[in-house]
Amino acid sequence: MNNLKSKDPYAALRVKEFKTFLLMRFAIVLAWTMQFIIIEWEVYRLTKDPLSLGLIGLMEVVPSFSFALFAGHVVDQKEKRKLLMFCLLGFIFISLSLVFFNADFTSNFLSAHQILYGIYACVFIGGIVRAFIGPTIFSLMALIVPKNLYANAATWSSSVWQMGSMVGPAIGGFAILWIGVTWSLSIVLSFAIFSFILLLLVLKPKPILNTKIGEPILKSLEEGVKFVFKTKEILNALTLDMVAVLFGGAVALLPIFAMDILQVGSKGFGLLRAAPAVGSFLTLLILAYFPIRRKAGLKLLFAIFGFGSCIIIFGISEWFIISLIALFFSGVTDGVSIVIRHTILQLYTPDEMRGRVSSVNSMFVGSSNELGAFESGLTAKLFGTVKAVVFGGVMTIIIVTITGLKSKKMRALDFKNQD
Repeated sequence: MNNLKSKDPYAALRVKEFKTFLLMRFAIVLAWTMQFIIIEWEVYRLTKDPLSLGLIGLMEVVPSFSFALFAGHVVDQKEKRKLLMFCLLGFIFISLSLVFFNADFTSNFLSAHQILYGIYACVFIGGIVRAFIGPTIFSLMALIVPKNLYANAATWSSSVWQMGSMVGPAIGGFAILWIGVTWSLSIVLSFAIFSFILLLLVLKPKPILNTKIGEPILKSLEEGVKFVFKTKEILNALTLDMVAVLFGGAVALLPIFAMDILQVGSKGFGLLRAAPAVGSFLTLLILAYFPIRRKAGLKLLFAIFGFGSCIIIFGISEWFIISLIALFFSGVTDGVSIVIRHTILQLYTPDEMRGRVSSVNSMFVGSSNELGAFESGLTAKLFGTVKAVVFGGVMTIIIVTITGLKSKKMRALDFKNQD
């Protein structure tokens, strides 16, 4: 395939509409991640309970997981730009609601418990929106750039995602310190509105490539799930990433580390939260110039092994600098994993099934973020914060080692063979 032969690291960026798509995606990711860490901080401040942090993840994963397959069917049946507009309107509504629940005047007529339940309700609705927004963006990107640029576009799209994940938490941490929770959430709202304006004014409607419009939903969903499970390259990559995300959910406990263990406050919290994204972002930039072609499967296995090791180091560290470095390198290893997984998804997924495959991906990986947060919060409640993080890192290493030893197909995966 020509997409792996391209020597131009900026090839996809020469597509004008793709650059607008990247700016829009950056605004969405920045707003979403910034909003999430502000919620984490405020919920822990209100409750001082590790389990409450896990419940944030649970409130998002239940609707996200439940609606995922249905969302994939809808995405493959509908025009992607219009569908994304509805998703962003939902995001704007959630952001506006969170500003209301955290405004100073709200405490005059709502109790702390009612405010907490309101925040959880917003997170729940956000889970529904996220079920649709992920596969819509994934499918839309494939309609913006030509097929020979998929791998390069996937790298830049992942880079922008990581940049947003890096900048969002950092801005959120400092904003909480400087202007408080309510005004910080107002900044989130402004970015959500900006992303909607970009979509409305610049991106054009796209054709629907699915030839089975009106296909019964159960048959459509069955085809999508069967395709993922019979395509071992996709299934293995999703399973490994799911394991790493599920058991490596240390970031969900960062408010506890920042407040109680490392004692670095909201400023340190923002830096800790941004460190993995900084590592991933720098890795993705490097991989844009030096793309992974040979021994991709082995590199994925080693990357996830390294990720688990970094999580263990972070868990046992009592020094802020070491904790920061461990999180940074967890992002480096995660960046390698992201590129390989996204390249596999783009290369092996037919155009007419991108929505459904992306939805299965969100069930495997995206939902694992919130399940991982719940697992971390629950184990922290039962056994202590440090033991919970170390347990997650150890489980990641054990499972990736077993997978590497048993799966010859994963060890042999090589993008060079796609040339």
